[in-house]
Amino acid sequence: MGIGYQKALGPLGWARSCDTENRTTIARAARRCYEMVIGPMDEVDEFRPGAPLWPLLNGAAQLLDIDPGRAEAQAREILKNVPAQQQTLTLLVSALRAQGKTDSARAELESLAAEHPGLAAIHYELGLLLGELGERGAAIRALSRVVELEPHHPTAWRALGDELAEAGNTETAAKAFARQLESSVMDLKMLENMAGLGQHQFEIAGTLVREFLNIYPTDLGALRILGQLYMKAGRFDAAEVAFARALKLDPGFTAVRQDYLAALRHQSKPEEENRQLDIFLEDEPEHLGYRYLKALALARSGKSRESIQYCEDILRDHPAEARVWLAYALALRTSGRTEDCITAFRRSLELDSGLGEAWWGLANLKTFRFSAGDIETMRAALDRENLADDDRCHLHFALGKALEDREAYGESFEEYRLGNALRRAQHPFNGSEIADNVQREKALFTQEYFRSHSGQGCQSAEPIFIVGMPRSGSTLVEQILSSHSQVEGGGELTAITDIARRLGPLDGIQASPQTGESVRTLDTLDLNSIGERYLELTRRVRALSLPHFTDKMPANFHHLGLICAMLPNARIVDVRRHPLACCFSNFKQLFASGSGPSYELSDIGLYYRGYVELMAHFDSALPGRVHRLHYETLVRDPEAEIRRLLEYCRLPFEEACLRFYESDRSVLTVSSEQVRRPVYAEAVHHWRHYDRWLGPLKTALGPVLEVYPAIPETF
Repeated sequence: MGIGYQKALGPLGWARSCDTENRTTIARAARRCYEMVIGPMDEVDEFRPGAPLWPLLNGAAQLLDIDPGRAEAQAREILKNVPAQQQTLTLLVSALRAQGKTDSARAELESLAAEHPGLAAIHYELGLLLGELGERGAAIRALSRVVELEPHHPTAWRALGDELAEAGNTETAAKAFARQLESSVMDLKMLENMAGLGQHQFEIAGTLVREFLNIYPTDLGALRILGQLYMKAGRFDAAEVAFARALKLDPGFTAVRQDYLAALRHQSKPEEENRQLDIFLEDEPEHLGYRYLKALALARSGKSRESIQYCEDILRDHPAEARVWLAYALALRTSGRTEDCITAFRRSLELDSGLGEAWWGLANLKTFRFSAGDIETMRAALDRENLADDDRCHLHFALGKALEDREAYGESFEEYRLGNALRRAQHPFNGSEIADNVQREKALFTQEYFRSHSGQGCQSAEPIFIVGMPRSGSTLVEQILSSHSQVEGGGELTAITDIARRLGPLDGIQASPQTGESVRTLDTLDLNSIGERYLELTRRVRALSLPHFTDKMPANFHHLGLICAMLPNARIVDVRRHPLACCFSNFKQLFASGSGPSYELSDIGLYYRGYVELMAHFDSALPGRVHRLHYETLVRDPEAEIRRLLEYCRLPFEEACLRFYESDRSVLTVSSEQVRRPVYAEAVHHWRHYDRWLGPLKTALGPVLEVYPAIPETF
């Protein structure tokens, strides 16, 4: 077979399975791969010496479902001319099995194995067949012979690993899986190259890898590439699952564990990050990079005191490491030590003036003001040709904030625009997913749905969900509630997203991971168990034994139907802010997760519009279930709004809720400094300084903007 055919077929391991159910999938995926690499393929129905085999093999594979006898005849004809050709052997075995001739297939392979003891292809097909017949020991012996003959046979190593794992020999299985990965890297390289060519090839690569994994679910290299494709698509939850599957097969797969860490970091899962970093540090306790990441993860998980001490320990050994000073500053910030935090940021910039994240860290304090010298230093850093895109992006946002504070709004907007353009190029956003999710949720979670499921679900009243848009005032509301003696502030918990993801399959690269992909099966699930699962997940991150806790993940509004179904007694607070104020505040905020709609004005406007439409639906389906709190009203009359909020949450009024800014709890969000001050009104109309540039946002918001704070009759 020519090199072109090998390139096309290599990453798919075409037709190396005898599973009748997968034959058509294999042939279709391999053909698509062939045509992308080689070009259009003509059908051939007879063997011609010297002609390429693949067109004939593809035609024969298509015959397997309709005329397996003819497929068998074609395979035997090819084998007369090309003895023991691997794909043809697979075709022959599949044709025999399709006719119910499993014994004939086995006899054929055993005869060929005796006749050609040095041909790995025959032992490979025999090993697969024996494995499917349940003769595990014989299968292991046959597959071991394959890798003895061809030590770089990736699919043989994978099949051997599968058999060893089924036999309970997990340690040897992991070694086999690792050998499979080493052997398949070059084959899988083509898919990596395809993923970098453009959106069309990227989506095709994702489809091919998933089809491949449907057949070979234990292929480590394919699992890693699938995870990396999901990372590029901003599907960090799906990437996490792919990487976790690979690690389960081979816990020593260091590169994947590093990928797994990145996926966790993008989803703000510091507790699991800490566990993974401990695995790295157990082997390399002095590794500076892992220690730095550990310090960040401790801070993000709310363990600010531990993070501060951890950073101080590192800095004793490495006092000139700019990024460790950066981690130290972030830990100090979460604990409320603002002046010390500023000093640490300044020290990191003395060591590296191009460290964009440190400049943005200062800007993100909100109360900090840059000097004229700072502005010139940032501009000089942006002039560097070798500045990394990530540093450049952070610097644009920081400079935008510095110019905003100096009332240079035109220049400020341009810096925000440049920073957003960079981030959007790194993390494309598909707005149609949001619109599709809104319509799915509305169709699935109707009044009739909730009426028919009345009385189901976990009856706990512990959770208080705070939902809405980012930058709407949700952190302020959580700070108020967590100042109550009966409420623990939980922060932005990922438990709902985790549950929603596990309720459904991971389909297309661009498919939405929102609840709508999962709830189609809710009628068959135990809603009480799902609610209990949520409580179990959140209990792990609760430090206090209080009657209630907050879950302040704004995007949980996507999952509101699931929340209402599985936790019918949970309180839900929707914090809403003027659409222009809220959306522009998102546009000028650089979020740590990197993904989302905030990097384009029209995207964030459509996102806000979809949010209002979905919340309006639940107002109709479950009247009174959600408490709406408008940020502007809270600013204007805080005591009255706080009393209404506590009454809805069935909590007695406490004066401490009015003095929320005196709380010493760690605050991990971008509003950490603002919630340590009394309610202030200066941000309510700040967006007006940028009004002339907000045309695309206004257009996208449409009727939602026109009638705010009322709800449009139509969207």
